[in-house]
Amino acid sequence: MHLNILGIRGIPAAHGGFESFAAKFAPYMRDQGHSVVVYCQADEPLDGKAHWEDEWEGIHRVHFCPKRAGAVGTMEFDAACVRDVITRPGVDLVLGYNTALFNFAERLRGRRIAMNMDGIEWKRDKWSLPAKAWFFLNELAGANLCDVPICDHPEIAKHTARRSLRKPVMIPYGSDRIDDAPEELIADFGLESNSYCVSIARIEPENSILEIVEAFSAKARQMKLVVLGRLDLGNAYHNRVQAAASGQVLFPGAIYDLPTVQALRFHARAYIHGHTVGGTNPSLVEALGAGNAVIAHDNRFNRWVAGDDQLYFSDREGLQSILATVESGTSNLSTARASARRRHEDQFSFEIIHRSYQEVLLDLDRSS
Repeated sequence: MHLNILGIRGIPAAHGGFESFAAKFAPYMRDQGHSVVVYCQADEPLDGKAHWEDEWEGIHRVHFCPKRAGAVGTMEFDAACVRDVITRPGVDLVLGYNTALFNFAERLRGRRIAMNMDGIEWKRDKWSLPAKAWFFLNELAGANLCDVPICDHPEIAKHTARRSLRKPVMIPYGSDRIDDAPEELIADFGLESNSYCVSIARIEPENSILEIVEAFSAKARQMKLVVLGRLDLGNAYHNRVQAAASGQVLFPGAIYDLPTVQALRFHARAYIHGHTVGGTNPSLVEALGAGNAVIAHDNRFNRWVAGDDQLYFSDREGLQSILATVESGTSNLSTARASARRRHEDQFSFEIIHRSYQEVLLDLDRSS
């Protein structure tokens, strides 16, 4: 089979969950004997060229450098990818529906398309009304333009089924199992194993970062809180998060070095997950793969992913109560950690996820 992967910033991964997935899935498909093309968005031209192609570990990469930055530049990039892919053979895997209207060009050419429907983007508070309208329209378009809508969570599959003429396939996000990590990588941050909790997320309201920092900082503690995520000067929400932090809260910024992030997960006393919307969040799955005890916002998305043996909060006061038990050692963290390992092995290993994706794509290839 020939596979084309669109909708991401590129590989190797340096941005988010879809990039991390593609950086694992593309080599898997290569090793199964398939040829793979991955589209990559460049920040700068190469030798004055805005379009070039190269090879990365046996995978063909097609690079486009948009003229503009931000969301407009991403739309320009996605349009360029669609114009290019319709000239190539194979099945198209589109990761995300944010510019699904562009994929109509693939449908006109009779191409086979699988599309990951991601989360319910138009419900996120951070977007303006015009942006929400754009995402809503593209969600409808994507769910019906593709041959197979892929959803990473049962609730997202239900949501998509109500909007699509196609039957969604549920395949969650996957992650590596982490069984060990060098302690010297956390020592660089002044940390010791089991002496801190960690949050790894975009610092925005829907991820409850302010509530997490406020709850942790409500009293002096014998453990630290490490908040990984990008902080921007002039961002009012980011300023509020930093102003609420006690001296026991560390902000190391956004870290993309995989061994460092894995070490920060593995040696944490607990992972705090404040996401209130979305499907199977990559960071939560990665916490399960690291055997973390999980403290998560109590909603149907997080409950399905992490399972019933973890700790859940609905508000700031509830989180304060949980933190008190985690700090004092009265929480049964060993049970939560063992449950995290089992949940990851049963549902979220890359072997399971990659095989499921390959089956969907091979079925599309056979029907083309």
